Amino acid sequence: MRISDIRETSVPVASTMRNAAFDFSEMTTSVVAVVTDVMRGGKPVIGYAFNSTGRYACGAAMRARFVPRILSAAPDSLLDEAGIIDPVKVMQRMMMREKPGGDAERSVPIGTIETAVWDAVAKILDRPLWHVLAERFGSTPLRKVPCYVGGGWYKPENDLKSLTEEVERHLGNGYTRLKIKVGGVSIKDDLARIESAIALIGAGDRLAVDANAALSVERMLCYGRVLAPLGLRWFEEPCGPLDYATFARLAESYDAPLATGENLFCQQDVENLFQFGGFRRDRDILQVDPPQAYGVTAYAQMVARVEALGGSRQRIFPHGGNMMSFALVAGLGLGGCEAYPGVFAAFGGFADGMDVDDGEIAVPDYPGIGFEAQPGLYQIMRTITEA
Repeated sequence: MRISDIRETSVPVASTMRNAAFDFSEMTTSVVAVVTDVMRGGKPVIGYAFNSTGRYACGAAMRARFVPRILSAAPDSLLDEAGIIDPVKVMQRMMMREKPGGDAERSVPIGTIETAVWDAVAKILDRPLWHVLAERFGSTPLRKVPCYVGGGWYKPENDLKSLTEEVERHLGNGYTRLKIKVGGVSIKDDLARIESAIALIGAGDRLAVDANAALSVERMLCYGRVLAPLGLRWFEEPCGPLDYATFARLAESYDAPLATGENLFCQQDVENLFQFGGFRRDRDILQVDPPQAYGVTAYAQMVARVEALGGSRQRIFPHGGNMMSFALVAGLGLGGCEAYPGVFAAFGGFADGMDVDDGEIAVPDYPGIGFEAQPGLYQIMRTITEA
């Protein structure tokens, strides 16, 4: 058994959406296919992944360093004791001759390839990835995953009306918890948006807000004072992801949960957040994105480390809103999953048949991650190996 080829292509996910920090008009993502020599139905088993959303394509680093290292390895050196491709050994091979530190430069290309390897392995075993992860890492899998909508993007016209229509649509589709953007307009206008959403959802603790790390210290503290009485589910990315002192400063005065982590890229970043950032183990939410932080194996190791530091896996909500994050939440028994229905083109949302019921989605039994049950996305993925 061997990995016979690894291919990558950059795909635009351009959108008119805007948060407080940037718009998505130039956004791209890397789609990866890991081809194996295992044949099923006359075709090779192929693992797929993409580097989530909110980052740009990173194929140059893949082609220059990580793919050649894997393909030049002796095939047997990448297998486990059962003769199956071992994602841990593939990861170690990619990390050859990599200097410690500088994780953000390589964690996304490595993590995307590593996630695709896991998809291939689960397909070779003919099991869902969540099931394989529960077995490998000794966790109790979920049968239903709590999901919230990441939305509430700013619109250039009729913003409040558009937000109201969006919230009503998500509630009508079975979601019970949502997240909307803050920081991109005046605090007064943001408060009107928040109050409008709460009126529809029914309670402040069903709504989270996300500043996308765009606030100055003074503006952050002002938002904290305004938001505190509302009892929100969480206040996300109130400051820069590595500005631990500022995060800790807000945590001292803001009693409700804070959330951060989608722009952290390794376990050391998380440990620094816990040690220097005032991250409160009993309430705050960690949102590291799996394929952007070295992939599945590193994520499982991070979860174990969080628990060793006194945190809880029930307060880990991976960023991403895709099938990759969903599989990790289900397999590792994490707190819940983000959802992006109707945004990010083919890269947002879940597989066909994964309907929302009272804020939860039943875990499907698709082999691997389940991209094959997302027709639009799977068509993009197939073109990589058919070219």
